[in-house]
Amino acid sequence: MLSYRFFAQRRRSRLLAALGVPLLLATALLIGHALTGAPPPTPIVAGPTTPAPAEPSPRESVPPAAPAPAGLPVVTYDPAPRGFPADPTPTDTRPLSEGARPNRKVAAYDAPGGRPLAYLAPTISDVRLTVPIVERRTGWTAVLLPSANRTIAWLPAGGWTTVVLRDQIVVERRTRRLTWLRDGRAVHTWPVSLGMPGQLTPLGRTFVLGRTPPPEAVYGGVDIFALGAVPDDPDAVPTGLRGAHIGLHAWQDDDTLGENVTNGCIRLTRSAQRKLLAELAPGTSFVVVDRLP
Repeated sequence: MLSYRFFAQRRRSRLLAALGVPLLLATALLIGHALTGAPPPTPIVAGPTTPAPAEPSPRESVPPAAPAPAGLPVVTYDPAPRGFPADPTPTDTRPLSEGARPNRKVAAYDAPGGRPLAYLAPTISDVRLTVPIVERRTGWTAVLLPSANRTIAWLPAGGWTTVVLRDQIVVERRTRRLTWLRDGRAVHTWPVSLGMPGQLTPLGRTFVLGRTPPPEAVYGGVDIFALGAVPDDPDAVPTGLRGAHIGLHAWQDDDTLGENVTNGCIRLTRSAQRKLLAELAPGTSFVVVDRLP
């Protein structure tokens, strides 16, 4: 069973709310499976976090930001506009310790000094937007783009606030394991269900977009996280789930944990989901890899 239809209905009705914060989210219910016990957390060695911008050389000039036309599209819950560059290190597991939070509409460019392609607004479906920072250059900052997979956008200075991100989620597809880290150190590891063949959970870096109450009893009565990622092949999912985002959520039972049975989302136990809901903030970085080194 899938929850894409629920989110499509919520998008139409605009009645989305998540624990005091409305949100328009979509998750594909990962048809469950059970591993009755989580393996002990595996330490993940954290490398350097988001690098500081390099100082310009005497001959270097900061590329100016071209004026952004008022008619550019705004990034929403729907698929992001095309033309933005690929994430150069999509499976990098180094923690992303800072996020950018727009205070007004901010133009997003395809390169430092490049073309403006869209706007990032302060909210997506009334939820405050925070996007992880992945790179800095003098006068420019690269962030993970919402509603897209393995894609970044470049922001000029001004119009957004930097916020601290302490947490990170790392998911390993081969072992079907999720690890929660805080300040670069593993806190807990849990078994998870992942996408079935043809609808695999997308690889790469993304982030927590927001959360929503469970639409149906099968979610185990626990709120759902929606991520910035979307299915790699939107046409592979059932028609009722088209246009959905990848989700992290619980299930009514744990009978199929540790299996590849979902439509791309990540399913874990209810107790684990409750713990993450209590700890993770929007913008928390999230990376899916085949296997850690």
